[in-house]
Amino acid sequence: MLPTPNFLPDPVLLLSVMLVSLRLAAMLLMTPILAGASVPAMVRVLLIFSLAICLTLGLPAAQLSAIPDLGQLCVAACMALALGATMGLGMAVAFGAYSVGGRLLDVQIGFGIGQVFDPQTRRQLPILTTLFNQLAIVLFFCTNACHEMLRWLALSLAQFPPLRPWSFADLAPSLFKQVAGLFGLGFALVAPVVLSLLLVEFSLGILTRQLPQLQMFAFALPLKILLGLAALAFWLGNSPGVITNAMSSAFFGWKAGI
Repeated sequence: MLPTPNFLPDPVLLLSVMLVSLRLAAMLLMTPILAGASVPAMVRVLLIFSLAICLTLGLPAAQLSAIPDLGQLCVAACMALALGATMGLGMAVAFGAYSVGGRLLDVQIGFGIGQVFDPQTRRQLPILTTLFNQLAIVLFFCTNACHEMLRWLALSLAQFPPLRPWSFADLAPSLFKQVAGLFGLGFALVAPVVLSLLLVEFSLGILTRQLPQLQMFAFALPLKILLGLAALAFWLGNSPGVITNAMSSAFFGWKAGI
């Protein structure tokens, strides 16, 4: 009589897939990639589990340890969530730089007065902030940052396997430095446009002193919108490298700590 084949998967492999899924979920949900309201929950779950299975199967068999007890399993799950959240923080800073740049332009141009509904975050955001948030997601896929993310994820699993503890001190200095440069990076994205609008403000101030009877609010706001959008279009069209380089900073902390 032929023996019945055993189709049950290896429990150690299933445990490793679960821990890798926790790491991926904590990392991706901190960024607008999967945190957007337009991404169905089933798509998020399937994507995270598919990536976790592929990455776990690529690990050497020697790095998959034996099944721990319940206490060790809870500690390993918490460590996986903490590592994923720490890695996601670096990506969130890169996306946040685009939000800072858009917010600066909204304040300078005057779009901060009227706001639109952002379907990505379900919050009231100015027009250019919403535009820059969507631009960051598009650039994440167009600049092959998604491929870079997968490469560094595979390297992090080789460096810190699912059941091995890790130290926050390895990633903390580079991440703190990256967070500290968030506002500087956001300003660098739109610095020429902000400076152009500042010159417009100076010119309007001089014009107000010379013509005090002029209704400056009704005159200045359309002028600032027109000149600001023209300067932004010129800047985005002629300096693509500056706009895309901000996305490369998403993995600065990973490179220093992994």
